[in-house]
Amino acid sequence: MYQQLQRSGIVAPVQVLMDLSILSKEDYERWRFGKVDYLERVCKVNLSKLSFIMREIRGYAAKNNLKESWTFYKQWGLKNRPHAKKLRFSKSGGEDIEKAYATHYIDPVRLSELKSQSQICSKAHRE
Repeated sequence: MYQQLQRSGIVAPVQVLMDLSILSKEDYERWRFGKVDYLERVCKVNLSKLSFIMREIRGYAAKNNLKESWTFYKQWGLKNRPHAKKLRFSKSGGEDIEKAYATHYIDPVRLSELKSQSQICSKAHRE
């Protein structure tokens, strides 16, 4: 989680699962394209371990004073549809579980640093 925070200023549960090799990039993409009915189906650990990881993420976020930001996960590949299809994370579809997976944790200070660095690099390339 620390590395993710340093790299992007954001901790996203789905990215943590990929970083831990619990969720492969291929399975993540299959889920995003709607080929998998819910994300937990393709995770390589049981629900008890997933629950533990989610608690650890929330604990890390609280300890580091990260700001919660709910994210709408919509299905990819639906260009001409007027309404985006919301993706499901869990078999049960429980509101608290779905919210936990969809919540990203943001470090505003680190995010600001990264944006400043990006602007400096962009400016240097233009000159």
